[in-house]
This record gives sequence, C-alpha cells and structure tokens, in this order.
Amino acid sequence: MKQLRIGVLVGLFAVAGVVSWAGARLWDTFGSLPSVPVAAPIVLALIAVVLAATALSLRSRLRAQRERQPGAKGVDPMVAARAVVFGQASALVAALVAGMYGGAGVFLVMEQLDVPARRDQAIYAGASVLAAAGVVAAAFFLERVLKLPEDDDNDGNGPSATARA
Repeated sequence: MKQLRIGVLVGLFAVAGVVSWAGARLWDTFGSLPSVPVAAPIVLALIAVVLAATALSLRSRLRAQRERQPGAKGVDPMVAARAVVFGQASALVAALVAGMYGGAGVFLVMEQLDVPARRDQAIYAGASVLAAAGVVAAAFFLERVLKLPEDDDNDGNGPSATARA
C-alpha cells in the first residue's frame, strides 16, 4: 500500500479550491450561493478525533506488544490495514472538502463580507478548512504509527539486493 503524499493532497486542495471559487462566482451571478452548513466543521473534527484516537489506541497496543507486557493484546493485521485505508481515504476526501470550502470561503471574503449572514458562512468555511487540516494531520499520524519497519531482503530493492547483484 502506498503512503500518503503531501503533494497529492495539496494538489487536490488547490484544484478543488480553484474550481469551487469559480463555481461560486458563476453560481452567484445566476442566483443565491448555497450556504456552508454549520455541521461541516463539526463532522470533519469528529473524523479527526476518531483517527487520532485510533492511532493512539493502536500505538499503545503495539508498544505493549513490543515490550512483551503480560496480557498485551496484539494488533490484527487486517485491523491495521483497515485503519490505514480509512485514514488515507479520509485524508483524500478532507483535502477535496477543504478545497471546496476554501474556494467558497475566499469568494465570500472577497465579494460579500459586508453581509452578516455571508460573514458567518465565511467563518464556517474557514473552520471547515481547519478541521480538514486536522483530519489530514491525524491520517498522517495514524499512517506513521502503523508503518512497518523496512524489510530490505523481501522486496529485492534494498541495499542488500544491490550488494548481491
């Protein structure tokens, strides 16, 4: 499984932000821009908390297993794989959502900040971007916790493989 790459996430964020900003401008010319839901930053923050709690739980279980503590519960490889997939998927979706709300928030700040309702929408959009950044950070932490040590002999691409050639 490939690791998350910050460049991919930044690219998704940027593309979604530009498309969202342009879409918000276009939508506003034809009618009223839809509002940013209040629940958006809350849901993203909850996902970040779940990812961080999963990472902390698995880290403590792995540490107990590594130190051979009596009664230590091991980590099932499928549970670890599912947690990593959940973290990666959450990070990708969070990058897209952050770009979407970021673009809409930039439009609101540039065009309609004098309207109190739109000012609140800009605040919700900014909070959503911050919560999405928390999801990405928690996903990177989870991935770091569950990263396996390098095994140069099995893949044939490590330093020992070049020494044999």
